[in-house]
Amino acid sequence: MKTDSEIINTGFKSIFSTLGMVDAERFIMLIKRDKFDYTEWQKNLWTDETVESLSEKARKAWENS
Repeated sequence: MKTDSEIINTGFKSIFSTLGMVDAERFIMLIKRDKFDYTEWQKNLWTDETVESLSEKARKAWENS
């Protein structure tokens, strides 16, 4: 299992490599400013998806990585 520091470092690397410096900083600022509720967000994340459609998307993403 990864330590908290490893997870934070991996997260920062991922965010900065995907969004770039400016947008990554904006993302972090938005998350800190907003009262983001991960549990509520998760409840509505894939309401229009089935297990099969999510599985297919995951398989395609895995094949393309």
